[in-house]
Amino acid sequence: MAGTDRGDLTRTAILALLGTVGPLSRTEIARELDLSPASVTQLTRELMGSGMLEELDLKPSRGGRPAQRLGLVGSAGRALGVKVTADHLVLVDVRLDGEVLGSWERPFDPVSPGCLDELGAAIASVLEEIDGAPPLLGVGVGVPGSVEDQAVGTVNAPTLGWQAMPVGDRLRRRLDLPVLVENDVNALAAAERLYGRGRTHRDFLVLTIGRGVGAAVVADGRVYRGARGGAGEFGHVPVAPDGPVCGCGATGCLEAFVGAAGLAAAARAKGLPTGDPARVTEGAAIRELGRAAVHPGAAREVFADAAAILGRATAGLVNVVDPEVVVVLGEGTAQWAHWSESFHDTLRAHLLPGRRDIAVEVESWDDTSWAQGAAALVLATPFDAAGAAGEQGRLVRARLIGAAT
Repeated sequence: MAGTDRGDLTRTAILALLGTVGPLSRTEIARELDLSPASVTQLTRELMGSGMLEELDLKPSRGGRPAQRLGLVGSAGRALGVKVTADHLVLVDVRLDGEVLGSWERPFDPVSPGCLDELGAAIASVLEEIDGAPPLLGVGVGVPGSVEDQAVGTVNAPTLGWQAMPVGDRLRRRLDLPVLVENDVNALAAAERLYGRGRTHRDFLVLTIGRGVGAAVVADGRVYRGARGGAGEFGHVPVAPDGPVCGCGATGCLEAFVGAAGLAAAARAKGLPTGDPARVTEGAAIRELGRAAVHPGAAREVFADAAAILGRATAGLVNVVDPEVVVVLGEGTAQWAHWSESFHDTLRAHLLPGRRDIAVEVESWDDTSWAQGAAALVLATPFDAAGAAGEQGRLVRARLIGAAT
């Protein structure tokens, strides 16, 4: 049994390595994991035979024989990702290699007495539609709040009206599957680590703009969660003591200036038409503001003012954590053309001299991106050397290895 456990752990280590750094030759795998070439040859043969690895292109060599590279087979596993918002759910079915197989949207009321039953029923209905290959490894749930332990999944999310909500426990009992629950920005960072900039950067900052403002810090390849899972509440950094009231109840938070509600309020203060705030969604108001900002004037000033505030706050965070790159995500990036100049100018002006050349990369965004991040919680678990997923991670790895045997 001990030999079997060790073999499973070594197979997982190989999957972990290829999942985080991409295709490698057998020689490179042996060197990175400190394994003998014979062991790597045997284990990779087994993983290829079970449909989890495949041979890819030949890697050019300096004079010797080209080395055959190995990569993950995306169809070896899949996960369901769920993004929870204040009025709806977005669900996506994602393969191990990040390919989205399907997406769904469901209405949701987080303050209703039966909200967790409603959440479980929505997930169960989608699972019935996707039953089949590749094997399902688990369910990831992204929430706009803090989660002390993603393997337990107890959520505190003021924007949802949730206090100590036992999301993970209730869903595991309902679905009989591994379930991981995490702050939605941290989940996006996990996806970046697995499929995005994290393949080439071990220290980076994920910044999200949209309805709210968030940040996730990835240090030495790991998402920093804090003592109670609450790291990343960047939107609640105090900016001005006499500023507008934030959704968290405090005054002058970054989010109150830069989030969608803050932008809409600033536009109304300048007399710009954003529609009746009682009937028009914040997203619609920002889209209208973006159309107006194509031309010089007050609308463009609203974005420039908010971008300067965001740039100054981001500079403070960059000076503290010293990332290699800042990755900007979120629905607010649709208007990035109106943010960019003011954000970059203010960011550079407030950075320490040695950090003013830091790269800022803005990624494309669609409605499923948050849910893809949630799916990455599960899909990254076999590659999670830190063991952040706990017992649920062990169950995910067992399903992955079991599917291959």
